Amino acid sequence: MKFNLFRKAIPVTNYEGAKAFQLDKRTDLYSAVVTTSLSNTFYEGDTNRLKRIRTLIEQNDPSFVARLAIYARTKMNLRSVPLVLAVELAKTQSGNRIVSKTVNGVVKRADEITELLAYYQMANERKATKKLNKLSKQIQYGLAASFNRFDEYQFAKYNRAAEVKLKDALFLVHPKAIDEKQQILFNKIAKNELTVPYTWETELSALGQVKFSNDTEKRLAFKAKWEELISSGKVGYMALLRNLRNMIEAPVSIQAMEKVCQLLASPEAVAQSKQLPFRFLAAYREVKQLESGLVPMVLDALELAVEQSAKNIRGFANNTSVLIACDVSGSMQKPISAKSKILNYDIGLMLAMLLQSRCRNVQTGMFGDRWKIINMPRRNILANVQEYYKREGEVGYATNGYLVLKDLIDRDKVVDKVMLFTDCQLWNSNIIDQFTHNNIAALWKQYKKIAPRARLYLFDLTGYGNTPIEIGKNDVFLIAGWSDKIFDVLSALEDGKSAIDEIEKIEL
Repeated sequence: MKFNLFRKAIPVTNYEGAKAFQLDKRTDLYSAVVTTSLSNTFYEGDTNRLKRIRTLIEQNDPSFVARLAIYARTKMNLRSVPLVLAVELAKTQSGNRIVSKTVNGVVKRADEITELLAYYQMANERKATKKLNKLSKQIQYGLAASFNRFDEYQFAKYNRAAEVKLKDALFLVHPKAIDEKQQILFNKIAKNELTVPYTWETELSALGQVKFSNDTEKRLAFKAKWEELISSGKVGYMALLRNLRNMIEAPVSIQAMEKVCQLLASPEAVAQSKQLPFRFLAAYREVKQLESGLVPMVLDALELAVEQSAKNIRGFANNTSVLIACDVSGSMQKPISAKSKILNYDIGLMLAMLLQSRCRNVQTGMFGDRWKIINMPRRNILANVQEYYKREGEVGYATNGYLVLKDLIDRDKVVDKVMLFTDCQLWNSNIIDQFTHNNIAALWKQYKKIAPRARLYLFDLTGYGNTPIEIGKNDVFLIAGWSDKIFDVLSALEDGKSAIDEIEKIEL
């Protein structure tokens, strides 16, 4: 089965009260999974989103759920929700080896062993003293295989005093060592004798315990420690992104910051980092507000890093015209998690600017109460996002996505691709246009008479389970997610394949 071969769509009402179409169960689960951080969305709380994902898991084929979990972890670079899929799958597939294969496929870091068990404990609502007793055998087998993949440094790096400790996981899972060296390692975990690793966290934590005679001495000590850490090469890519402010405020030397910038902009480092695009945006905003002469070189490095991350995105050549429209409505102005400063709106802008950078004949704009084309250079992706961010009030905060198509019709303008980055909760707030039944579904049919070869792509950024136009008909396609890997799905669609082909490639 394929995402784009649907049964007759079921009309529903979206969160704005407008007519919409319910996604089929596989597409619904896919879009919900790849657009969630398991924190509040605008229309759903954590509990509701998790409850809906659980329901959709039960309604879908186990092999699809398993492949989707691994896809979300390895392709979309999500961490928490793949663990949820693996645990929920175990509830209905007791004894099925597909569960152990899923667990083994989603655990890519040593701390994900304990995180999976922590969710297992919560999901099964264990209240007894031994909250993790009677562990699913298939989860146990999958975690046992995961234990065999990590070395002492990886275990020690994530050996934290959390709800479920690494030692607890070892005693619960009972992994079998593959050799004598690994048995010694397991014994160290059991005795809490892992060698404390040299990481930026442990080094700064140790320095934080030191008593300094004055603030100047403390500042110089932390400056020296940051320079030492940078020189050691032990600060990972994500840690660099998250600590740019700390390094600048230390302040580290120009030579040290130059080394940081070289790593940030390195094509190899960018590719290996597998960062979600909005991580670069968050770092860019954090640095931009600082008062330091180091800021310009860091901003340049971040722009180069994003440019490198976009290089593998398949864009469109001169003979293909593209129109990109960004939803800046009120429902898009919600943080993706309680602690994040990044909004769904930001993710849409970031992905839109990434795509624009790879197209040769492209216009971009944003819609709220009104639709407005705002031309931007193809380079300086992060600066473009910031410019859009500052101007979102120019079009208001409604969800009148239909105006994008109405403008094309009014101008008799033919484009090949119309791409909307949105939460899909579109409606018509203009009273006059309501009487003429102007909505995105009706206008697309009208536009296809002008541009019969045109395609409409909805980039779903929230996964609420419905769309304002029926997917799979009349060259209308849905792509969901926050990762730049969504453009792999776009390439598959352009090659005549279905979106689900990307998931079906996953081996179990």
